[in-house]
Amino acid sequence: MDDERFQAQTRLLIRQRIRLMVNQYEVHAEAPGGGEGELLAFAQQKRMAFKEQVTLYADDRKTIPILGFKARKRIDLASAYDITDAHGRPIGVFRKDFKKSLLASTWHLEQPGLGVATGSERNKAVALVRRAWQFIPFVDAVPFAWPYHFDFYAGDQIVFSVEKKIGIRDRYVVDIRDPRLDRRLVIAQAVALDALQSR
Repeated sequence: MDDERFQAQTRLLIRQRIRLMVNQYEVHAEAPGGGEGELLAFAQQKRMAFKEQVTLYADDRKTIPILGFKARKRIDLASAYDITDAHGRPIGVFRKDFKKSLLASTWHLEQPGLGVATGSERNKAVALVRRAWQFIPFVDAVPFAWPYHFDFYAGDQIVFSVEKKIGIRDRYVVDIRDPRLDRRLVIAQAVALDALQSR
């Protein structure tokens, strides 16, 4: 997909593949009439890495990198993550707001020239249930299957949202409302919401 069509996407569909030692994610454009269309990005994340780094590729053979994100520090709950383009040049930053995330996960996404978009869980009751789920013996090994939603605001305007669909396998719908947002940053943040959520 050429860059102009890529940046014009307003809805993305993200699906996690089930694998034993890694998390894998497929990012698709929405097909006409709904459903998964063209594959836009493929990501693979090693579980339990000391310094988080994820590269996203144009295909699942991992031949053409298109972007990546990497933690600035090792095992830091409030670490910033630098987002880079295919050539390693910085294009943005995201970070988890550790203090606010004690009640409802909160993230800040920075795009040069646009400032900061802040996203948090829409439903605070679901956020609290998710927190409690992690501390129930044996149940914590079962994926949290209920849907949750993140709305990212710049000022008082929603610029994009991420909605987890109900089910055991993680699937997300990403709606982009601000045409100025770099889709690569949105994809990086959306993948991170799943890949880094328990950190």
